[in-house]
Amino acid sequence: MSTAPLIVCLCAAWCRTCDGYRATFDAVAQQFPDWQFVWVDIEEQSALVDDYEVETFPCILAGHDLALQFAGPVTPHLPTLKRLLGSLSGNPSAPVKDDAAQQLWQRLRQASD
Repeated sequence: MSTAPLIVCLCAAWCRTCDGYRATFDAVAQQFPDWQFVWVDIEEQSALVDDYEVETFPCILAGHDLALQFAGPVTPHLPTLKRLLGSLSGNPSAPVKDDAAQQLWQRLRQASD
């Protein structure tokens, strides 16, 4: 299993906000070359996402190894994503206590290896 931090963006092809956010997500991925960034279309990869409920887009899941440290929507702005990643960098927080998010995290970690 990879030990690099994993950052996953859950979006949908029909979401216009996601269209614009993709460039932001990809730009940040270039600034963090030691991290793994994955874009997941919840409809194209519905088997992976399974029954996880996305309340609004974009939705980010982020953590290290098996520890999911963040799961939820973010505002679609560059400073927001960079601030989130900065808070995760070298400062492990308590794991997310959402069972559905944890199950999705395990599937995403397995799929990313």
